[in-house]
Amino acid sequence: MKRTLLVTAPLVGALVVAGCGGSSEAESSGSAKPGALPVVAAFYPLGYALERVGGERVDVTSLTKPGAEPHDVELTPRDVADLGRSSLVVYEKGFQPAVDDAIGSQVDASKALDVATEVDLTVAATDDGHDHGGGEEHGDEGAVDPHFWLDPTRYASAVKAIAKKLAAVDPAGATAYRANAETMVAELTTLDTEFATGLKTCTNRDLVTGHVAFAYLADRYDLHQSGVSGLSPDAEPNAATMKDIVEHVREHKVTTIYAEPLVSRDLTETIAKESGATVAVLDPIEGLSKASAGSDYFEIMRSNLTALRKGLGCS
Repeated sequence: MKRTLLVTAPLVGALVVAGCGGSSEAESSGSAKPGALPVVAAFYPLGYALERVGGERVDVTSLTKPGAEPHDVELTPRDVADLGRSSLVVYEKGFQPAVDDAIGSQVDASKALDVATEVDLTVAATDDGHDHGGGEEHGDEGAVDPHFWLDPTRYASAVKAIAKKLAAVDPAGATAYRANAETMVAELTTLDTEFATGLKTCTNRDLVTGHVAFAYLADRYDLHQSGVSGLSPDAEPNAATMKDIVEHVREHKVTTIYAEPLVSRDLTETIAKESGATVAVLDPIEGLSKASAGSDYFEIMRSNLTALRKGLGCS
């Protein structure tokens, strides 16, 4: 993600002196966009939408660094300072407590967009039509899944909201923002059709994942999710829960258990070994890393579709 260095007049002299010893971070990286709006995203899917909708008119900073797990993000003093200087901050309230706290203390409400107020976030993490081992153990029974972007139609709602908010803070760019949003929404509509078609006929519709991050995807495409861990990927299940999951995999003839790029595969590999299943990767797209099966949201989603079709036996 890109950073913008804001320089005020009183600091110019000091920076010139400092520059004698070396260039600034923005200069050395070439990341600054002169004249662009400094905007901040809490984590990757929101940052990607900001970049696509904002285009050359915005300079996007992400609070969650590449390869980092966003659930437990910790903000640096510079991150907090960037929040206070930004023209717009896009986040999802309730997903990252540290981000919520910093925005509450540093950002004017008119410069913040909580996508949770714009997207239909009504699907519970364990709302899949049957009992699945880890729900009560991890305290997630009835908790709303925050990973809405895994349903392209809900992600499209966030894209439209971002375009509207950008137009409010930068009216001169309203036409460009609207056009960029329409382009991205059309791509999301195509992606939704690909998933609906690709997952229409499968020999198994039981989806067993590393943690319950796929409720929106399951709800949209008529799958039944069970998670090894709860909403937080670092919450480990106890022995009884592990046993229940192994029994579930055997009973429902699940052949593939899905691990994630940013989370240890130990638990999923243990369940696979005990049940006779294999392990594949399904990415909740919380962030990009070297392990990501693609360079952006759309590439990773299509890799997810390929993995799902193979693991669920779809024709």
